[in-house]
Amino acid sequence: MSKEIFAYIEHHDGVLDDSALELINAAKKIDESANVVALVFGTGDNLNKACEEAAKTYNTVWKIDKADLAYPNAELIRPMLVNILPKGSVCLVPHDTFGIDLAPGLSVKMDVPYIPDVVGIDKVEGDKIVAIRQEFSGQVHTHVETDMANGIVITIRPGTFEPDESKGASGEIVDKSADAGDVEAKRKFIEVKEAEAGDVDITQADILVSVGRGIGEEENIELAEELAEALGGVVSCSRPVVDAKWLDHSRQVGTSGKTVKPKVYIAVGISGAFQHVAGIKGNPFIVAINTNPKAPIFQVADVGVVEDCIEFLPVLTEKVKEMK
Repeated sequence: MSKEIFAYIEHHDGVLDDSALELINAAKKIDESANVVALVFGTGDNLNKACEEAAKTYNTVWKIDKADLAYPNAELIRPMLVNILPKGSVCLVPHDTFGIDLAPGLSVKMDVPYIPDVVGIDKVEGDKIVAIRQEFSGQVHTHVETDMANGIVITIRPGTFEPDESKGASGEIVDKSADAGDVEAKRKFIEVKEAEAGDVDITQADILVSVGRGIGEEENIELAEELAEALGGVVSCSRPVVDAKWLDHSRQVGTSGKTVKPKVYIAVGISGAFQHVAGIKGNPFIVAINTNPKAPIFQVADVGVVEDCIEFLPVLTEKVKEMK
């Protein structure tokens, strides 16, 4: 296996995505001794800012500056990666909407195995890797074994590896723009249209009490609102609550909703499917309340409560008020 592992780094306006700090620890699970190289695409000052920030965590940062990459385009980035990655490379990509677009085609172009949506590394023996995935909305863990002697592409589920927040590196930034080559894409970025903000901006809240299908019915959301008020937070939700029209879409957390970075996240009656958990960033303190002890949300929670949320929420709210 190559002594270098490559991590595709996502950034927005020069600010690194949380996954950038998680990928390096995922790489170390594969090979503790490997040099993990950050791959940062973009253009101009925003790219320079992202590279400088990545160099605080990664010993080596490969910078690819192209005017067409002011907004990331997988159709352009795939062939560029093929041009710059050495044969036999291990390449890690965040498993989000962009990574799902980029990674499968990259594995085809590199002619290497592809393991999507990895939540853990079980073991690595020589060129064999056993990665852990989840099936059936997290109810089943599967162990996938493959050979990575000739390279591999792996997408890593955000939030499943601890972020490296040491900022202990003083990495070298290497400009690989010329090696990446010039390619054209059939699709081009036009513009970003921001979703309208609702009555409450959940992305700015330090404390979120988030309700899911387990809340039972619309009237029970009042229980979550009372707890949120006692804590000084706001109410958010998972997709089933929006689909039922109990709360507005602006309150939804997840891949098809908002990305949030609270300090405390209380998940009430939420199963914890990937699509929801992927919207929770910043390593908050997570409290999960669910009647199903096997619910996937407990795998990411700091505290798990196996109780009926309808009975438990009033008790918790009263205790919070007493402590105040």
